Amino acid sequence: MAKAILWTALAGIVYVYAGYPLLLLVWRTWARRPVHKRSQEPSVSLVIAMRNEEKNVQAKMQNCFDLDYPAGKLQVIVSLDAPTDGTEALVRDYADRGVEVVSSPAHRGKAEALNSGVAIATGEIVVFADARQHFDKAAIRELAANFADASVGAVSGELVLLDERGKESSDAAGAYWRYEKGLRAMESEIHSVAGATGAIYAIRRGLFAPLPAGTILDDVVIPIRMALAGRRVIFDPAARAYEFANQRAKSEYERKVRTLAGNCQLLVQMPELLAPWRNPIFVQFVSHKVGRLLVPYLLAALFISNLFLLRGFYLVIMVGQVLWYALAGAGWLVSTRGSKANGATTAVARAG
Repeated sequence: MAKAILWTALAGIVYVYAGYPLLLLVWRTWARRPVHKRSQEPSVSLVIAMRNEEKNVQAKMQNCFDLDYPAGKLQVIVSLDAPTDGTEALVRDYADRGVEVVSSPAHRGKAEALNSGVAIATGEIVVFADARQHFDKAAIRELAANFADASVGAVSGELVLLDERGKESSDAAGAYWRYEKGLRAMESEIHSVAGATGAIYAIRRGLFAPLPAGTILDDVVIPIRMALAGRRVIFDPAARAYEFANQRAKSEYERKVRTLAGNCQLLVQMPELLAPWRNPIFVQFVSHKVGRLLVPYLLAALFISNLFLLRGFYLVIMVGQVLWYALAGAGWLVSTRGSKANGATTAVARAG
């Protein structure tokens, strides 16, 4: 029994992180579906949900004004979710430059903020963005060009993580993100991705349905609805948004917890995703989303079953697991101490 559990758990882990990418590589060689992308200028509504983003408002607004898209066809909407800092005052300063503001007096969450923003959107295409990231000047054009293909319902852009020098990050976080984008690119070539990049994605406004209150992952729920409706959800690396990797790392743990919780919520709210006759991207969804949810349990099963098999090759597997967890623990300690040291340095500098 212990052997069966161990090998099943190990096979599951290997499939999620290595087997599935290999499956996509083979699959796309005979099932590739190119997107008929063509330059066009439909009306676009850019919806940015904000809460306490005082430090990011000015840079984000300037980034919107710098976009290479006709001003008369670009509606900028900021949907405020009851900010408690100076965000609202700063945003309203841009009203005379055409920025439309919708504000909730009570904190209702990002999903409700997006619903409020889309409710006043007039563009054929709605682009969703966060406050922290900056769009490439051509990002809106690149996103819009994909909707020349009638089969496309949603388009995810690419989030590029930058290091301190402004170059694409080459650290562990950057490497993992490149791995993730590689999966999305292959999924997109076959049919659709099982979710978008929350920092930059676009949809056809006519296909939008209000999000349920409390929705955690809007960037999965909105695109996956498009796929269930028979439209494609594609990934376009030419539409870029940028974020510094060190800023992302600070909230990486919270982001992972949010992602896992959001995927669990998704399965409860949309059980049809687990029905292959209802979900046209069943294999992608189960392999990419559900598989990630199962990995922690598979790891636990692998370790516990291995405790009953401490001999021969199984001992080697156990040693490998112990070393892996030891390295992970050491990495966590180093990053924690580094964060504390940086915080202390900053505090001293401010005091001085």
